[in-house]
Amino acid sequence: MAKVFTITEGLENMGALSTGGQGSVYKGKRIGTVISAVKLLPTPIHTEDAFDKNFRDFQNEVEKLKKVNEDPNPHVVRILNSGLTESGNFPFIEMEFIEGPDLEELLKAPHPPLFTISETIKLANHLASALSHCHKVGVKHGDIKSNNVKFNQATGNYVLLDFGLAVMSDEQRRSSLRHAGAVEFMAPEQHHGEMRFETDLYSFGIILYELLAGTVPFPLINKSEMSRNMVMLSHVEKQVPDLLELRKNRLPEQWPDNKKADEMRVPSWLMQIIYKCLEKAPEDRFANGMELYEALSNHNDGLLNKEEVDRLISGLKSENERLQRTLAKYKQVTKSKAILISALLCFVFLGVYGINSVFNTRDSGNVIAADSTVTTKVPVKSNAKRTPDTIKKTAPVNNNPVAPQNKKTKDGLENDVPYF
Repeated sequence: MAKVFTITEGLENMGALSTGGQGSVYKGKRIGTVISAVKLLPTPIHTEDAFDKNFRDFQNEVEKLKKVNEDPNPHVVRILNSGLTESGNFPFIEMEFIEGPDLEELLKAPHPPLFTISETIKLANHLASALSHCHKVGVKHGDIKSNNVKFNQATGNYVLLDFGLAVMSDEQRRSSLRHAGAVEFMAPEQHHGEMRFETDLYSFGIILYELLAGTVPFPLINKSEMSRNMVMLSHVEKQVPDLLELRKNRLPEQWPDNKKADEMRVPSWLMQIIYKCLEKAPEDRFANGMELYEALSNHNDGLLNKEEVDRLISGLKSENERLQRTLAKYKQVTKSKAILISALLCFVFLGVYGINSVFNTRDSGNVIAADSTVTTKVPVKSNAKRTPDTIKKTAPVNNNPVAPQNKKTKDGLENDVPYF
């Protein structure tokens, strides 16, 4: 492809990726195979004199951008280079090229017209992390919109792109926003040329609103100046339409009823964060990206997305089924053991009872005197020592009675019974 113009030495211009009033983005190629995206700002800087305000402002913002890369964040595009083009002295920012669709593309067919709750929360965390990272080093983005946030197909992360406004002078920024800014995403104060940390948070709120509702709160009907002014005035004066009502009317028809019901249960904390970001007065919003990210983090402890919840539930069901099978086997084994133990106890009891009965009968039977004509029944206590006094003398008694065949031991007969 023929070069349109020279960007800078060692960086080949591969052609335009997008163009707009705030500048153009070109696909660049460095020596080798490194592909990049080059943001070219529309207003040239004709001097590199340090006393020139535009050049000085540009240099200051470039220095801030360099700090963004000192501790890279996976949700912020890496800045590779910046400076002035060799032809025309246009300010440019060279960034890594992210393969993947932007949010604007993800909201168009064949994709659903809105995001699921879990994916919206994922995007919210990634974008808040990006803003926190930038605001810590003093960089305000100023141009957050759906086509400036890409889904990185290689990593699965959402990435904030295009820091073109960040390096513009205040006057350049005011002029650019007034005539070419994405007014659907602009905070009320931006319509007066003001850009603050809170300004980025308003645009963040619009992004989340669009993902859940399937539309921005104040759509641009056409690109006429009148339409732009109406949208700008709406941001300043009107309250945003009911998000949940818009979401309800835009849920995909092909979704089953149970999914539709689940997808209408937007967490109240998420709604509160969105509406706080959309406050008209900057001081009523979060102060910066760090505060926003902290607010989201407070609700992310133990938070699982739908896919993780489904996996967890599936795992719990499997574990429950395994435990039920184990319990059923245990109950069967326990029942069999109980029957066996009961049978053994009955056997032991009957055995002991039978043996005890035999010995008691033999020990307390009839005593016959060898030289008597009368037989006398003598009751004998099992543990008592037999004496002549225990025998009723109704007949002549032989002083040498016949000893019983089973004389009790000293320790007692019971000790000879084997117990189980």
